[in-house]
Amino acid sequence: MQLGVVFPQTEIGTDPGAIREFAQAAEALGFHHILVYDHVLGAKPRGGEWLGYTHEDMFHEVLVLLGFLAAATTRIELATGILILPQRQTALVAKQTAEIDILSGGRLRLGIGVGWNHVEYEALGESFAQRGRKIEEQIAVLRELWTKPLVTFVGRYHRIVDAGLNPLPVQRPIPIWMGGESDVVLRRIARLGDGWILGGTLRSPFARHPQVPGGYAAMVERLRRYLREAGRAEHAVGLERRVAFGAGPARWTATAEEWARLGGTHLSVATMNAGLARPADHIEAIRRFREALPCPP
Repeated sequence: MQLGVVFPQTEIGTDPGAIREFAQAAEALGFHHILVYDHVLGAKPRGGEWLGYTHEDMFHEVLVLLGFLAAATTRIELATGILILPQRQTALVAKQTAEIDILSGGRLRLGIGVGWNHVEYEALGESFAQRGRKIEEQIAVLRELWTKPLVTFVGRYHRIVDAGLNPLPVQRPIPIWMGGESDVVLRRIARLGDGWILGGTLRSPFARHPQVPGGYAAMVERLRRYLREAGRAEHAVGLERRVAFGAGPARWTATAEEWARLGGTHLSVATMNAGLARPADHIEAIRRFREALPCPP
């Protein structure tokens, strides 16, 4: 199982030196990956479906940030967790992610999802209601553009005729992981995904815990059933889960052990919402986590 860190988006600040130092510290400590959250626009909360982040929460633009981190690091995997794909133009995402993959030497893992912020979709000129249908076509378009110099694709949301990316990415295709916990998402991952990024962390005000009896174990088993139904191997997709730094060492260890038993492949520690005042405190936090779990369980 690979250990990673969640980039502390809302608390890292805007100093490029501090951002570089955090990424380089994670790499030096031996972490496998950095997972970065995504939001383009924040808004005032409205309606009963609001899940937490507002205009007061800071978010660096995820793809530009990963380009910066590609230059600041040499080994650590760079992952989005998750990029809200349906609110973006697909060919442009294909180009941007291919470039990150090239500049990082093939270190990008693209986590995608449909998101929850209808205000953000509206402001970006995209349909919130159609986001689930659109993302499946986007996945097909991305993989075509990442693997072929010329693509012809005509679908419900895309029309590409004899056009393509140059240069192509190092990874052909770039791995696509998906976030979300609904039955629709699990079935989509079983058919189309390379991995699953589970949402929520302990003691997070935005946590979305599994809503099925049996928790994570039941959800993993359900995904494996859908994989079998889709004609894929039970372990064909990677499994990533997060644990909050604020939960403490006993919970870190228990979570790692439980996730390993369930066949989890990735575990990331999130240091946000733990009362850490400075970027240096986040670095010390991931250092303490790494010392508590010195080897992948």
